[in-house]
Amino acid sequence: MIWLKNTWYVAAFEHELEETTINRKLLGENVIIYRTSEGETTALQDLCPHRLMPLSVGKRIGDELQCGYHGMKFNAQGTCTTIPGQSQIPAKACVKRFPTVLRHGFVWIWMGDPELASDTLVPDVHWNDSPDWTPSLGYHHFECDFRLMNDNLLDLSHESYVHTRTIGNEEEESIANYPLNVTVSGDRLIRAHREMPNIDPPPFFEMVLKSSNPINRWQTAINLMPGINMTDVGVYPVEKDRSQAHVMHVLHLLTPETEKSTHYFWAVDRNFDLGDEKLTQGIKKSIDDTFNEDKVILEIQQKQLDEMGGESIPNVAIRLDEAAVRARRMLDMQIQKEAEDPKTVLEPLPLLEEAEPEAAEA
Repeated sequence: MIWLKNTWYVAAFEHELEETTINRKLLGENVIIYRTSEGETTALQDLCPHRLMPLSVGKRIGDELQCGYHGMKFNAQGTCTTIPGQSQIPAKACVKRFPTVLRHGFVWIWMGDPELASDTLVPDVHWNDSPDWTPSLGYHHFECDFRLMNDNLLDLSHESYVHTRTIGNEEEESIANYPLNVTVSGDRLIRAHREMPNIDPPPFFEMVLKSSNPINRWQTAINLMPGINMTDVGVYPVEKDRSQAHVMHVLHLLTPETEKSTHYFWAVDRNFDLGDEKLTQGIKKSIDDTFNEDKVILEIQQKQLDEMGGESIPNVAIRLDEAAVRARRMLDMQIQKEAEDPKTVLEPLPLLEEAEPEAAEA
């Protein structure tokens, strides 16, 4: 198994609960999620225990799900309430329910031992629903191992080659040439930090700053296992002070669908021009394009691994792989711990080390 189960994963954006039901495969299990008329969120295994028909093939009637094959109904707790043609309901006629928590604009789900599912273990991504930050939200589906995506997000030097139309700059010195500082917190969080002074702004940052003048830029790739990633980015004109930086916390929240496919929930939370809806949509469009560029690369990489029968790791490691390789090792160790002790849980750590800057002036 390549993933942890006793931890919280993102199953959906909270705004998706406006739909009748949300149907997704998460960690290899089909799940159906919905909000009841009383505002309770529930996540059930998408499977009728009778003839194994997905409940999503049936329909929702009030707060109950009716199987589309023989009409059995199940309430939000997964309890069978109706079996057409009989009054007695077998004890085994129930559906597995998964713990959920609504926090920071996301629906979090616990796929492991439900007795261990404490809401204190939900990772802190509070910027996403803070009045001091404005989010641009999006979703991608990648046909690749989520660990390849962790690798990609921890080594941002590829921006100079993959993202020349968006967040990278083909004509500027390669990001790889700027010193990289990799640090580890505990045995579950890793940060890879770069400072890039006096550079020409890539297309995305020209849009953000409304200027093509040289900028100072910092960038920290952060990974909290198993798949909570954030890119902490700050940019500001070279003639200004760092305290005036436009800051973005780019959340990359990865939930494995299968061993070779991943749900990618993302958000760009910014501390400037908070009410500028045109900018919000512009950021969404640009980042959507950026992640489509990643999608092409990573899905090709997955195809190569499948054809060659290789492991999902680099055949030859280079200096730029330091953060990704260390993150993989930590994840492998935690997976082994959980296998040896099923009561093992993953306690999150804060993504950022220092106090955050105040909102930048518009």
